[in-house]
Parts: sequence; structure tokens; C-alpha cells
Amino acid sequence: MNQTNNYENIICGITLNRIFGYEPAAALALIGHFGSPAAVFSQTPEALDAAFGPFSKYRDQINDRELEKSRREWDALSAGGCFFVLHGEPGYPPLLADCPDAPVGLYIRSGTAPEELFNGRDSISVVGTRDISPYGREWTEKIVGTISRSPAKPMIISGFAMGVDITAHLAALAFGLPTVAVIPVGPDDIYPKRHRVIAEKMLRTPGCALVTDFPPGTSPVAFNFLRRNRIIAGSSRVTILTESKAKGGGTMTARLAASYGRELFCLPGRIDDSHSSGCNRLIQENLAEALGDPESIAAQLGLGAVRKGKKELKEMLIACYGAAGEQTCTSLSLVALYVKAHRGCTAEEISRALEMPFGETAAAVHLLESDGFISTDLLGRCTIDNKKAYLCG
Repeated sequence: MNQTNNYENIICGITLNRIFGYEPAAALALIGHFGSPAAVFSQTPEALDAAFGPFSKYRDQINDRELEKSRREWDALSAGGCFFVLHGEPGYPPLLADCPDAPVGLYIRSGTAPEELFNGRDSISVVGTRDISPYGREWTEKIVGTISRSPAKPMIISGFAMGVDITAHLAALAFGLPTVAVIPVGPDDIYPKRHRVIAEKMLRTPGCALVTDFPPGTSPVAFNFLRRNRIIAGSSRVTILTESKAKGGGTMTARLAASYGRELFCLPGRIDDSHSSGCNRLIQENLAEALGDPESIAAQLGLGAVRKGKKELKEMLIACYGAAGEQTCTSLSLVALYVKAHRGCTAEEISRALEMPFGETAAAVHLLESDGFISTDLLGRCTIDNKKAYLCG
């Protein structure tokens, strides 16, 4: 196909994607009937009337005015480095193309050409609640860290939302895995805006991308998140739900993945913890398999044997703080190991448990957090930061 025809196909595909956004199967059927997106707009009025039928709400939108709107939009987007990949073309996620509700095309923002993003690379989606707990954060990082040590080095796909999604993206970046964010707004925007710096980092990182099927100017209304979720589930061979309430968006994505016949895994949680009720229910319904210990996760996901870690946490701390003296190094090791074994503990709890003066404990927590061994939330609850310490046994 020459460049002119490809441009016209993109413009016509963008137009059909906008018109049939929530009914993409109808648009793909129309394209299949006439042979290409451009062919749809080159038909006579009589041929279009026959194809659409007498009561179609879309027939009047097949016109030059809609095409001109798409040209203005696309010329601005393409000048900024955005791609648009049509269903069935190289660069369109092959697994997504098999889904009955696959979009007509995808807007892709990336420093990597679309045909190189999904070509031959395994893909795993990691999704879950926005209201992430220390347990969910630690295990999301731990799961992505374990995946990164597998021979397959798959792409991590998520929805860029707060909580589990952004934790998965950041963990992928930290562990050297490519990651793709499927956003619920148009390619001209970032949502949530607080993640703009992370989006910019992804766009500078080879193999990473922001993806959407929404046209420019789309607002992040609630219904759009459901439409976004089908791309996450459909583009992935495996979906992992690390933490979600029974009716959360992560659970909906997981159920979508199951409906597509994809492998689904859930991180089990306490039976009385609402954060894990969605995961526990999917396991109970036999829709998902429960994830086991970190060393078995890669095998469960079909990624091969993981590379063993080289250092225990205590060895890493000695290497990092040995010059500070034996007493300081011992205090830091005791605090870090306690945090590793007691997720969500506070400095006060650590001080009491270790019978260590509170000032010494607080100083150790501050230093360990500054150097990335642990993280603390707004309530002062401490968690091992797996992005640095995931090699620990």
C-alpha cells in the first residue's frame, strides 16, 4: 500500500473509530464488507444505505465533514510523534485482534515503533485496586520483580491508575521490563495528571508506550474505564489481579480476561480483608488460579525458571552501611529484617519489639527509607521496597 493510500486509510479508520467507538464490531464488519476503511467512504449513497439499513444511527456520519475533522486531529497528533495502528495491521496487538470487541484502531505514543512493541513479546497485565494496601504494594512489586528474573522478560500492561496499576508500571521500569499504559482518555492527554512525569519517563524508555482507542478531547468519565479495561485484558496472555474489592475495576478486568479465555491469576488475601475480596472470590469460583510463593510464580505463568538472587538483605545492608560501624549496621539490619517480616509496622512498634530506643529506631527507619530499602506511607507504616531489595531471600 502506498503512502497516500495508507494516509487515507488512517484518516478513515480514525473516523470510524470515533463514530463506532462503543460498537467496534459493527465498524469492523463494515470494513470487512467493503474491504478497507477508505473503501467505506468511497461508496455511493445507495451502497451505504444498503449496508447500514434503514434505521442506522451511524449512516449520516459517513461524510466528508467527519473526515476533515479527523484530518485536522491526525495531522496535529502525528506531528507530535503519535501513531495510529489499524486492526489487522503490523503493530496492532495480535491477542487483542482476536477479541470480539477489539477497537478499529489504537493511538500509540511511544519512542518505539508500534510494530516492534508487541511483535513476538509475551504480555502480562497486572491490575487491581486504587486503594492499595501495604500488602498489595509489596506483592505487586514482588511479582513484577520475580517476572523480571524470568528468561521471557514479558511486557507489563496496566491502566496507569493510582494504586496497583501505577505500582506495576513503576516496578516494571525499575526492573527493566517494558511496560504499556492503557489510558481512559485521548492521546492528547494524560490521566491521572499527577502521573505526567511517569508518562514522560515511559515515553523516553524503549519498549514502553501509552495506548488508547479514545479520540482527542475525551474526558475520563466512569464508563470509559470499562471500555479501557477490555484493551488491557485483551492485549495480555495472562492477567494478574493482585488486590481488588469484589466489585472493583480490577475485578472487572479480570473477569473480562476470563471471558476472552485468557489465563487468570489472583493473589489471595485474608478472607476478612475487603481489599482482597475480589481476588478471593475469583479463586473460589475457579475462574482464577491462586499465585503461590515468589519462586514458583514464573513457572505458574509459563515464563521459565527465575534467576536466583545473589544477596540476602543482610548482606546488602552490610555492603551498603559497613563503613558506618558495626553497631549502626546491626541496628539497620535488625530494623530492615523486622520490617521485611512485619509488613505495615510503625517505628513505635519496631522500637517496642526490638527493645531499641525510639530515637535510634526512627533514625534507622529514616536512613533505610532515604536509601530505598524501605518505604513508609502517610501513617508511618513501613514496607520493604522490593524495587531495591527484591533479590532478598
